[in-house]
Amino acid sequence: MKGKNILIFLSGILVTLVLFGSGWYFMNLFHSASSQAKMPMEGMAGMEMEGMKDQSGMAEAAVMISPIRRQLIGVRTEVVEEQTLETVIRTVGTVDYDERHIQQINLRISGWITHLFADYTGKFIKKGDPIMALYSPDLVSTQKEYLLAKRTLERVQAGPVAHVRTGTEAQVESARNRLLLWNLTEEQVAELEQRGRPQTETTIYSPIDGVVTRKTALQGMYVTPEMNLYEIADLSTVWVYADIYEYELPMVKVGQEAIVTLASYPGETFKGRVIYIYPYLNTETRTVKVRVEFSNPQGKLKPGMYGNAEIRVKSGKRLAVPQEAVLDSGTRKLVFVDKGEGMYEPREVQLGNKVDHYYPVLSGLVPGEQVVTSATFLIDSESKLMAATSMMGMLGMGGIRMEQAQMGEMKMGDMKGMKGMEGMEMDQGSKAREQTIDGLTLILATTPDPPKKGENVIHLTVRSKEGPVTDAKVTLDYTMAMPGMEVETVEAKHTKEGTYETTVDLGMKGGWNIDATIVRGQAKPVKTRFTIEMK
Repeated sequence: MKGKNILIFLSGILVTLVLFGSGWYFMNLFHSASSQAKMPMEGMAGMEMEGMKDQSGMAEAAVMISPIRRQLIGVRTEVVEEQTLETVIRTVGTVDYDERHIQQINLRISGWITHLFADYTGKFIKKGDPIMALYSPDLVSTQKEYLLAKRTLERVQAGPVAHVRTGTEAQVESARNRLLLWNLTEEQVAELEQRGRPQTETTIYSPIDGVVTRKTALQGMYVTPEMNLYEIADLSTVWVYADIYEYELPMVKVGQEAIVTLASYPGETFKGRVIYIYPYLNTETRTVKVRVEFSNPQGKLKPGMYGNAEIRVKSGKRLAVPQEAVLDSGTRKLVFVDKGEGMYEPREVQLGNKVDHYYPVLSGLVPGEQVVTSATFLIDSESKLMAATSMMGMLGMGGIRMEQAQMGEMKMGDMKGMKGMEGMEMDQGSKAREQTIDGLTLILATTPDPPKKGENVIHLTVRSKEGPVTDAKVTLDYTMAMPGMEVETVEAKHTKEGTYETTVDLGMKGGWNIDATIVRGQAKPVKTRFTIEMK
């Protein structure tokens, strides 16, 4: 029994060692594969420089579009140049009183109101118009005191005692000042001196032009100094409060011109100017209140009215790009620059706040460059597709090189059975200008030779064992020898002795793949690829 337990213990240790060794072996194998995957690959070093990546990792690459495709998708461009930027901020406004021209009427003495001249709210009065008549015992006694001191001064004016004359003058001055402080005017005091007797009822006059906006005074009311009897507002100038959005705040300055239109006066505009921008934000609407001052000599602008307000913003002359050219992902702003010959380059730009239909350019563009203003989304999709396919192609080539590094030099014949390598041998041979496939001899030539950038004539000669083939339908697909490039299809016409010709537009230097398809009646179509190099 004891020996059996020892055997079980030893077996457990052996299994543990086997599992540990297996784990160590596979871990080393994984790290080796990872290191090889990180090896530098030929042609990958410049990939990130040639394209762009946004913060989500989606790459962008330059894209080439043929003239026919550009016409189909409606590509338009515009020159980046300096523009005189001017925009209008449109909002709604509310007419209100000018706080500086509102005045409350109260008395500095107690008494009874004997008569009301401003007897209803909304009444328009002018400065100096009577608003009420007041009986005040204190005011009557002060008038008597003033008249008595005045007569006493006249009697002692020529007397020999100087200090009596000085004291009497002080009494006159004291009584006079009290009358002025108790709401009497200079004219009323002069009338009192001329009349020579006190007046039982004293008239109170309006200190400003305006409209009675509030009234608490009533006929026969006993009033005291702390009571506000009237509120009078001068409407010769009014304020309009307008709300602007947070992003518009940098464009609004004190002194800018503002225009208000009202439904009450169709076709009529009122011009004012911004006099104050509030220093805080409304957290619910995310807006800032702006105060605009308007002259209102005819009283058409009435407090409480609603109107449409426009604030004109002039930003001067600045380098600007049309808003249609900008693709805004939220993390960056992108434009496509026309590099000529159908090539469009993605470029990240720094822009200011939009002014009308333009963005001021802070960096990324220079005057004279052309940017795409139409079909930008289609070009952007093509750019992302090209970048993605280019990356996959490079990764695939990198994997082949890593396998070669592990396996050593391999002959082309050894690759026939390798997955993904079935077409490589044919591709190596497809570069030849003369090929024999399914009993047909195909010879490709170009005019000029070597081909040039722009239009070139392709000559494809088709021969069988019987002689030149003159009744075939020949189609050529041509594209740049790089992943993601669009394919153009043209049909070649027979000219003479089995030679078929067509014109192709080669937009840039480099390798071009030309896939030929020959269809003859009921025979199996023949397909092959030629590669031509434009220097």
